[in-house]
Amino acid sequence: MLVGATAVFLAYFLIWLPGPGVALQLMGLELGEWIKFVGVGLARNYFYLPPITLGLILALWTALWAQRWQTWAARGLAWGVSLLAFPAVEAVLYEPRSEWLLRLLLIGLVGAMAVAAHGLGRWPRLVWGLIVLLALAGAVLPTWQYLQIRPLVAYWLQKPVGIGPGVWLNGLAHLLLATSAGRYWLASARWPG
Repeated sequence: MLVGATAVFLAYFLIWLPGPGVALQLMGLELGEWIKFVGVGLARNYFYLPPITLGLILALWTALWAQRWQTWAARGLAWGVSLLAFPAVEAVLYEPRSEWLLRLLLIGLVGAMAVAAHGLGRWPRLVWGLIVLLALAGAVLPTWQYLQIRPLVAYWLQKPVGIGPGVWLNGLAHLLLATSAGRYWLASARWPG
């Protein structure tokens, strides 16, 4: 779980869009903002999903930990990671709500989950199942959206556009999290409590 979570975090800072010039080599962190100029609409929010899913997964995972100060520190870290999806202040001030409100609500959800995780430890099967679903969403949705916009960006740039290492690592890391959580989910079905 720790390797997968770390890899998701690192993937967001790797190149997702390996454009023809240095100025067009975009990390996952930058892709959501840049892609709005290509005109894909609100589907660009999928590029903000990795820090949200990672934050939710970390918050849920801590539900199964002993209640110590380190557990609460990890929950704070989960919320802090989700802040990578926070919209720019200029966007909040000058753009329509539809451009940024969903991200703020999801960041709020991560914070609420970090607090609610304290009581979720009684249901490990539920916790592991939610982690599996979130990890699958974090693997599939951003990758699917990238594959949808890739031909559009290639047409717009008049040059071929590949798939950056960030896309691959994000998908693989989320799948690693889904696989690990799935194993625990199956184990919790055999041994209740």
